[in-house]
Amino acid sequence: MRIAGITLQDNQRLEISLTAIFGIGRSRAREILLGLKIDAGKKASELTASESGSIREAIEINKIEGDLKREVSENIKRLKDIKSYRGFRHTKHLPSRGQRTKTNSRTVRGNVRKTMGSGKRKLDKK
Repeated sequence: MRIAGITLQDNQRLEISLTAIFGIGRSRAREILLGLKIDAGKKASELTASESGSIREAIEINKIEGDLKREVSENIKRLKDIKSYRGFRHTKHLPSRGQRTKTNSRTVRGNVRKTMGSGKRKLDKK
């Protein structure tokens, strides 16, 4: 089953497979399925045509995939343009929500290790 250009896996529970769509997490997937009275444990391959159509309509109401990604990037660009602190942190590829950077923050910085002994090769024993 394809929704918004994303192919949902047939062997996963519907609640989990809907999270493959950018902008839909577990809670929103549950909310959609409860609203349509569809069992969350059902597989995508077990859906009828009317059920899949109603899921597609319910998902298209929300902002997902390309529109949501565009909105997020516009928000970050706006922060950079007005030279806010958060925009500055985004520009320098540092955490923007107050986390410490002396240790940790490897994900945002790209797993860079700048300590003395991290890049050295071990000497051979004689």
